[in-house]
Amino acid sequence: MTKSELSAHISVRDLTMAYGDFVVMRDLTFEVGRGEVFAIMGGSGSGKSTLLRHMIGLLKPESGRVYYDGVDFTDADDEQRTQMLRKFGVMFQGGALWSSQTLAENVAFPLEEFTDLGEEDIRETVALKLALVGLRGFEDFYPAEISGGMCKRASLARAMALDPEILFFDEPSAGLDPVSARRLDELILELRDSLGTTVVVVTHELASIFAIADRAIFLDASTRRMGGLGDPKTLRGQTDNENLRLFLNRGMVGLQLSHDPATGAPFVVAPGRRKS
Repeated sequence: MTKSELSAHISVRDLTMAYGDFVVMRDLTFEVGRGEVFAIMGGSGSGKSTLLRHMIGLLKPESGRVYYDGVDFTDADDEQRTQMLRKFGVMFQGGALWSSQTLAENVAFPLEEFTDLGEEDIRETVALKLALVGLRGFEDFYPAEISGGMCKRASLARAMALDPEILFFDEPSAGLDPVSARRLDELILELRDSLGTTVVVVTHELASIFAIADRAIFLDASTRRMGGLGDPKTLRGQTDNENLRLFLNRGMVGLQLSHDPATGAPFVVAPGRRKS
């Protein structure tokens, strides 16, 4: 690997994803910098969630490699892989909280499974993680007793339980109303800025892509290859890939990027909508 590849937090090299004879994407090569918010974008069926599953080791690539801090994750032995997995936090689609457990019990689960912390330390850690996502006082609530947006934040607290270096999100805004989706975007940026966490997010939501992504990769389903890589705001006006241009401009005529006056967090403003 080159010096620049070794310095990247995540490096994906010549990755081909397939289910049997069906190739999902081929020859994907890109890097994710430390502390970067990196979006995996594309239309339905383009392989966004499949790519995330390859990056976290749930699926084995047809060919190619994934490196973390220059270490080959794809062919790591069990001990190496376990050590590397401890650096990941994953928020799956829908949150995937245990419905029979309280929020505190959900967040405590990885701490009980993967650490030697005592009961009191686990309770304090759980309270801290829930407070970080704005859920202080909701420790004893069950998922069915809170809103969808709160469930997403509780799932984020669980993903953060082991203080991961990298957070992976699979369609975090799916099913949320625009206000809740915007708040979740703000929270992701706050966590990145305060904790220095590297964030990889799978999404097709343009508002989130433009608001939080430093860079993004576009998976082009028509060619089954990478169709673009870079700052999505730059790609929107400069890409030569017609599919990417259509993807980034769908319904976006007149949209502007504004910032919350209280927090400074970016968000997209639709035509005729007051900036607030």
